[in-house]
Amino acid sequence: MSMKCSLLGYLLVFSHCLLAQPTAQPRSTPWSQRMVASIMASNPDSISYKRKDGSAAPAHWEYEMGVMLEAVEQVWYRTADDKYFQYIQKNMDRFVGPDGTIRTYRLDDYNIDFVTPGRSLLLLAQQTLPGKEKYRKAADLLRKQLEQQPRTKEGGFWHKKRYPNQMWLDGLYMAEPFYAEYTKLYGPAKNFDDIVNQFVWMEKHARDEKTGLLYHAWDESREQKWANPQTGKSPNFWSRAMGWYVMALVDVLDYIPANYTRRGELITILQRTIPAILKYQDPKSGCWYQVTDRLGDKGNYLEASGTGMFVYATAKGVRMGYLPASLMAPARKGYDGMLNQFISTDAKGLIHLEKTVLVGGLGGTPYRDGSYEYYLSEPLRQDDLKGVGPFIMASVEMEIEDERKVGKGKTVAVDNYFNHESRKGDMGEPEPFHYTWEDRQHSGFWWWGTTFRKLGAKTVTVSSAPTAASLKGVDVYIIVDPDTPKETPKPNYVSDADIKAIADWVQTGGTLMLMANDTSNCEHLHFNKLAARFGMQFLPKNRNMVQGNQFEQGKISIPARNSVFPTTRTVYIKELAPLDVKAPAKAAITDSGDVIMGVAKVGKGTVFAVGDPWLYNEYVDGRKIPAQFENFQAAKELATWLLAQ
Repeated sequence: MSMKCSLLGYLLVFSHCLLAQPTAQPRSTPWSQRMVASIMASNPDSISYKRKDGSAAPAHWEYEMGVMLEAVEQVWYRTADDKYFQYIQKNMDRFVGPDGTIRTYRLDDYNIDFVTPGRSLLLLAQQTLPGKEKYRKAADLLRKQLEQQPRTKEGGFWHKKRYPNQMWLDGLYMAEPFYAEYTKLYGPAKNFDDIVNQFVWMEKHARDEKTGLLYHAWDESREQKWANPQTGKSPNFWSRAMGWYVMALVDVLDYIPANYTRRGELITILQRTIPAILKYQDPKSGCWYQVTDRLGDKGNYLEASGTGMFVYATAKGVRMGYLPASLMAPARKGYDGMLNQFISTDAKGLIHLEKTVLVGGLGGTPYRDGSYEYYLSEPLRQDDLKGVGPFIMASVEMEIEDERKVGKGKTVAVDNYFNHESRKGDMGEPEPFHYTWEDRQHSGFWWWGTTFRKLGAKTVTVSSAPTAASLKGVDVYIIVDPDTPKETPKPNYVSDADIKAIADWVQTGGTLMLMANDTSNCEHLHFNKLAARFGMQFLPKNRNMVQGNQFEQGKISIPARNSVFPTTRTVYIKELAPLDVKAPAKAAITDSGDVIMGVAKVGKGTVFAVGDPWLYNEYVDGRKIPAQFENFQAAKELATWLLAQ
């Protein structure tokens, strides 16, 4: 069949779909959640696939599931709705056995695509979950594959054992984000060099000096018919292949330590590649073509997955400070183009993503020669996960962008001096925990820290005593649950010098948050000396002593028109110490005659106090407490209020 006929057939098949105009769509539910709802409706039990002929294929361990579940994970972080977490876990549990074996996975295939779902394994391994050890074991299995993966002479991963001597752009997304997160969690740190090298070598061998674009693949042996006999490069620029590469860059940087000496190499590659890609953005639609540099050429078409990937990587690159803020404009244009060009709505009100090319490869049987005609010959598919996942992630980035002005240029610090508990880490070494930004288990502040960061603020940790120097540049300082001797052998009690340093900082405009705990779990004596400086005291009284799962015993109601929590009405706080307040402090939230939260304006600064660290992961991520309790929303509103002071 000719290309003209196949494209005509495609248009006829989808002519019944109403292409959505972004201005006509109800915006009460964000696009990211609407798209996940469509996928979960069509794949309620597990993510499944369709073959080229449209027939159903059995669910199997594959990269499409990996990219989709990564998108679902990001929506979970936006909503704290447990259904998203449960969906991820249910999909993983269909494959992962109690001993960490993975159904349908074969290590000795050395197919780098199979590593991608490992990111969901690492997510689950970091949660407080019964039997979570199996997820770590399964992740270890994928890490073992990378250890044994065939490589080029330099050390670049072959894309698959059956594609010898070949590095593909796709492979960077398939392996490196998992590899980087695994290395951050379990080490050894020396492997960050290997990760960076994969990007460096791929760019070196695939980059076109004239356009700055990257060819789809490189054959070290020059034996493939698709390979240039002099350079080994494939002959065309495929948008989705470059999309995988730049998405991998922005995701890997989440795990590369800030002080790692070669981190800048990845940022430099991103800063070279994204502007080159933006030059080929269609000026009319804002989208990108299937073959990137052939704008408007015969048979070429605007394609959804590559567009979504470019939008996501650009928007996230701007948010993280890797790319200039001016590049958010083309990212926004590309996203609006996706809504206009690719989104359709069915009779049930569910949205769908159109115009994602099913596949694009090189070699194999029948042989794929990488020609312009080849890339235009592959069929298009509705709701293909390789397009849906990036669309959801791009949508999340746009949702974050709309809120980032709140905390732009501000720094939020959590104390790790007065609260300095430690536990044995995954590698056997002691690590700080309990109310730290990094801790993703029930005990940590990872969720609340993520909220601050996505509001545009920077989060840091103050591990030393508060002084003018240690608090310099800090806008919000959070002190949580100071240690007792049963928690830390030699606790750092709040001293008179600490009180003066903190009070001076508040006077000049700092915002201080004091989070105590019930009397048996918090050092009140010295902490109260600090609180008294601002007219507040944590009382020697415990309330909301919840028995088991009788969550109603932890209920706190918030009245309408509250200045701190404008829309939150019900929260869960257990085992807390109420407050006594006097000028300059006043009650912010009261319940049954007790002051639950207090606030004081002191000089140019503000102090907020509550008798429990109630915003740690266990009571924010939506997995434990009933949905009637709005702790996640309250955490966001409190963060917004603190940043505004």
